[in-house]
Amino acid sequence: MKTQDKQSVHFVDSYLLNPTNPITVNLIGAGGTGSHMLHALARINFKLLTIGKAGLQVNVFDPDQIEAPNLGRAEFMAHFIGVNKAVSIVAHINRKYGTNWKALPEFYQPFSLCAIPENRSASITICCVDSAKARFEIAEVLNVLSKNSNNYRDNPMYCLDFGNNKYTGQVILSTVKEMRQPESAKFRPVAFLPPVTQEYADLLGIPQEETAAPSCSLMEALDKQSLFINSALANLGGAMIDQMLDYGLLTKRGFFMNLESFRTEPIAV
Repeated sequence: MKTQDKQSVHFVDSYLLNPTNPITVNLIGAGGTGSHMLHALARINFKLLTIGKAGLQVNVFDPDQIEAPNLGRAEFMAHFIGVNKAVSIVAHINRKYGTNWKALPEFYQPFSLCAIPENRSASITICCVDSAKARFEIAEVLNVLSKNSNNYRDNPMYCLDFGNNKYTGQVILSTVKEMRQPESAKFRPVAFLPPVTQEYADLLGIPQEETAAPSCSLMEALDKQSLFINSALANLGGAMIDQMLDYGLLTKRGFFMNLESFRTEPIAV
């Protein structure tokens, strides 16, 4: 079979398929999409533990507090208004599922190599942020960590990026560096999946936080993002993580979604 006729696939790093320790995950952003994604991760963790695997260990980063307009689209309860988003949602998940996941009420941002903060490195990083600036900062951190990991088991491998407007959104998986791929007579293995900051840099534009004023009510918030766009993206994004850990092989690395027309277009590897 000619190389160009083979289907492009990515073989997931073998460490993630049967690890001896919980797979470390950093979830950056616990707002509309991030709060739903944490629930998806909790269900994945429950499944992994049920079938005898090591499960997940998740750290959640978010410096912001819950406000009333957040209650419509995110997984927050009214009595947590004024509480940090990461602290609130992680406490809820830990009580519900018996996990010991960590909340970090702070930014995930660049640092000095002389003092690498705890919990910055994880096998899988999930980005639920709404600005180009944050995405580039996260990419910078992952690049530095990858080059200085010394093959530590929490060496960053994959990054799953979420982004959306009112009715549309996308989820894109990338590798932090080239991942070793097996030889295959049937497939064309792809070692590197480019990050959004490289592949879609021209589409990131100006950070939302610099162009949009804060929402003062739920009605204003829903005028910017529809009620179900965040949960829809998180559920399909969770399915991607689930398939990664189940099958160990990916033919699709993400998707574009239009909730207004109810269409989803996959992104091939």
